[in-house]
Amino acid sequence: MLELKISGLSKTYANGVRALDDVSLTIPTGMFGLLGPNGAGKSTLMRTIATLQEADAGSISFAGIDVLKQKDDVRKILGYLPQEFGVYPRISAETLLEHFAVLKGIYKSKERREIVGALLRRTNLHDVRKQGLGTFSGGMRQRFGIAQALLGNPKLIIVDEPTAGLDPGERVRFHNLLSEIGENVVVILSTHIVEDVSDLCSNMAIISGGRVLMQGEPLEAIRNLEGKVWRRVIAKGELETFQQEHAVISTKLVAGRTVIHVFSETQPDPSFEAVSTSLEDVYFSTLRNVAAEEKAA
Repeated sequence: MLELKISGLSKTYANGVRALDDVSLTIPTGMFGLLGPNGAGKSTLMRTIATLQEADAGSISFAGIDVLKQKDDVRKILGYLPQEFGVYPRISAETLLEHFAVLKGIYKSKERREIVGALLRRTNLHDVRKQGLGTFSGGMRQRFGIAQALLGNPKLIIVDEPTAGLDPGERVRFHNLLSEIGENVVVILSTHIVEDVSDLCSNMAIISGGRVLMQGEPLEAIRNLEGKVWRRVIAKGELETFQQEHAVISTKLVAGRTVIHVFSETQPDPSFEAVSTSLEDVYFSTLRNVAAEEKAA
């Protein structure tokens, strides 16, 4: 059983921003969701695991490798899809993937062609393999990114905000692909999209302000909150009053009406109705609790 172990990881940038604050996580085989708002420290953590950035303190180990010290050993078993990656727009998907394969150490031309062909089929890009990457849609480019990340049969795969900007159909295709990949290796999915974690991951963590706020199984986290989330439709002008009187964890406009979810051990009053708890409620409740603690301190 593969396991990535992160202990006491910290990183402060030159401008004084503390991007990682004593982060400790144990990430088992399978899909692991790293959920947090923009600027939470997710990308800093991903780049550090991917050996692209140094940490100030702490340790990371994977499959007997000291990730912070044995960078070349990590890169041999690592697949990485960053949040943003560049391509040569006039070069075909097949040609660029072959180039990446050489960089991964796959030197025999026959073997390389077979691997590249298989990956293009797996990512449903074989029919467009001769097309320039500049003609690809956002979803096609993301699938190409996964194809290059899978070169060399990596044991650790990192995908950073992979579904941001994808249309619903491409998002479903990408989810199916990630689910298939994550069966026998460690896949870390870093995202601010709650549904991605809810749909894909058997384990997760919430990170904000460079700190881990919770770690566990999404279903267990949802069960722990069940019966404590209440819903009410209010007038837009009432929101501030309700925020002062209740633990409002989320607000959203539904058909032009303001719907609030509040956390409470018991029904706040008869005007509130119980709702089936979702991972989104867990996420916003966790962020709100931490914000309230910091405000009180």
